[in-house]
Amino acid sequence: MLKKTASGVAAGLLISIGGAVFLACDNKYIGAGLFTVALLCICLKGYSLFTGKVGFIPEQHDKDTVETLLLGLLGNLVGTMLGGYAILLSQPKLSDTAYTLCEKKLELLTASPALGIFQVLLRGVFCGILMYLAVSIYRDKNKIVGILFCIPVFILAGFEHSIADMFYFAASGMIDLRATAFIWIVIAGNALGAMILPGLSMIKSKPQK
Repeated sequence: MLKKTASGVAAGLLISIGGAVFLACDNKYIGAGLFTVALLCICLKGYSLFTGKVGFIPEQHDKDTVETLLLGLLGNLVGTMLGGYAILLSQPKLSDTAYTLCEKKLELLTASPALGIFQVLLRGVFCGILMYLAVSIYRDKNKIVGILFCIPVFILAGFEHSIADMFYFAASGMIDLRATAFIWIVIAGNALGAMILPGLSMIKSKPQK
């Protein structure tokens, strides 16, 4: 149990580093490209990232797999909170950038809550699809090409990654009910999106008579 949580903490800290370098880059294209260092290291080291594992639940959903997923998510939260608060305390400029970023995210829920929830959920879904592709290509083909392209794509497209958002909100100091609700909506979207492609692949065609 502790080992599974610790693996999630490690992944959360790495996502924090990826998020920090993204915040530090004035050029969003460079920042999106450098963010890939987080998932590259997570995959190569075998750490537990919720958005990288949840898409495999349709194929394997035994008790141990689900426990690993949930403990990893808890660890991801701890890791991003530690990383985010470290940035908040040590790099005020990056914290200010994170604050501006998070304000824009929460505007979606403030202006029109029902529509905002739907928009945030969909942004999470598309990110989940890309995360599943990035990790599954690495697992199946032992190639990092999916990571190098899928991660910048979800960032530049404005899709939402729940673990990265945990870091951004922690780094901004904006930890409240709205931020918590936002994160849970994105978690749901990421999970749903990550399961779409593997779910479709499990649909068996009817035998022809």
